[in-house]
Amino acid sequence: MTTFPLGRPARIAVLASGRGSNLEALLQAFPEGDAAGTVRLVISNRAAAAALDKARAAGVEALHLPYGDGESFAAAATAALERAGIDLVCLAGFMRILPPTFVRRYRGRLLNIHPSLLPAFRGLHAQRQALEAGVAESGCTVHFVDEGIDTGAVIEQRRVPVLPDDDEASLAERIRREEHRAFPEAVRSVLSGHATVTPEEVRR
Repeated sequence: MTTFPLGRPARIAVLASGRGSNLEALLQAFPEGDAAGTVRLVISNRAAAAALDKARAAGVEALHLPYGDGESFAAAATAALERAGIDLVCLAGFMRILPPTFVRRYRGRLLNIHPSLLPAFRGLHAQRQALEAGVAESGCTVHFVDEGIDTGAVIEQRRVPVLPDDDEASLAERIRREEHRAFPEAVRSVLSGHATVTPEEVRR
């Protein structure tokens, strides 16, 4: 398993399904020449994902790989990641479940961001879940990916208030602003070796 720090800038890949706002945050945080690392590859399961356009505009290799049955996507993604020499994989709004074989291959160097304070409100529609539960605060979590759904060890969390007049959209936007800070911070923690994972725990 890859051990951080590497002693050189890391090669980062981002998997995204949508507009790529967290991708943008990572592109800004890890530009060409950054000592910690640089985004070198963006993969999307959707051909029309705006994330691919943003990657190309930044001069980053962008690939569309159909998800299919999951295993075919994982095989093609693995080949692309290995070809690009990728060290760290970030899931930024990637709305598909990755097969366990892929997760195990990249254990300790596969991160996800989720719009809740895990372990609360795992899975889809986390903001709706928070509103329906009547909680006073929510937020976002960056975590290592394991074989479960949003169950991996936590690296970074940021909190936001849930306001009385919030709907899903307003709460999501407030959380998103914190995601754009949390994800780069979590990536730096991993690349510096301050956040590492075993199958049982995260160490910081």
